[in-house]
Amino acid sequence: MGSWMTPAVVTAVMAHMNGDHAADNVVICRGLGGVAAASEATMTGMDVHGIDFEVLAGGARTAVRVPFAGAPLRERAQVRAEVTAMFRESCVLLGLEVPDHARGEH
Repeated sequence: MGSWMTPAVVTAVMAHMNGDHAADNVVICRGLGGVAAASEATMTGMDVHGIDFEVLAGGARTAVRVPFAGAPLRERAQVRAEVTAMFRESCVLLGLEVPDHARGEH
């Protein structure tokens, strides 16, 4: 897992993604996760190589893993940039306009 990626860090990222970016989770799982029919996506975990989601698609729940392009991550500051890049790439793959909050790395 990487010494900086403690259970507390993972919990904080999950709370932020599931609380503030639930719609972004769905876009990531539809785009990079390959589940085009995803209607819900809840982040369930993360390590230095990627993010785990539970996705609801067509009435069934399934686990989806989306790897970080820059894996393995070496520090916490990379998480936001990697997740933003995942979202931006998913928007492009799906033909969606990239929202302002995802145009640059925060």
